[in-house]
Amino acid sequence: MRDGYIERVPREEDTLRTLTLVVYILQACSLLVGVTAIVAVIINYVKLDDARGTRWESHFRWQMRTFWWALAGYAISAPLLFLFGLGAVMMFGVWVWSIYRVVKGYLAFNDGKDLP
Repeated sequence: MRDGYIERVPREEDTLRTLTLVVYILQACSLLVGVTAIVAVIINYVKLDDARGTRWESHFRWQMRTFWWALAGYAISAPLLFLFGLGAVMMFGVWVWSIYRVVKGYLAFNDGKDLP
C-alpha cells in the first residue's frame, strides 16, 4: 500500500489476456495493413511458452495458424494473379477467410472460450 492506494501487481494470466487481445487487434489491422500480422505472430511465438497450460494457449495457436495459413494462401495466389487473374479471386477468398478467423477468435476470446 502506498499513499492510501493499493498497488495491484498484474498476474501472468492478466498479461496473457491482454496480449491475446492485442494480437487480435493487430490481426484485424493486418487486413488493411499486412505488416501488423508479422508483429502479431512474433508476439505469439515469444510468449507461447508463458501461455502453455493456460486458457490463452488455444488462442495463441489459433492466431498462429491463421497467420501461416493466410500467408500460404497469399503465396499460392500471388503467382496466379499475374498468370491467370484467378489469383485475385483466391486472394479475396483468403482475405475473407482471415476476417472470419479473426472475428471467430475474438468472439471466443470475449466469451472466455477456448478454440480448437
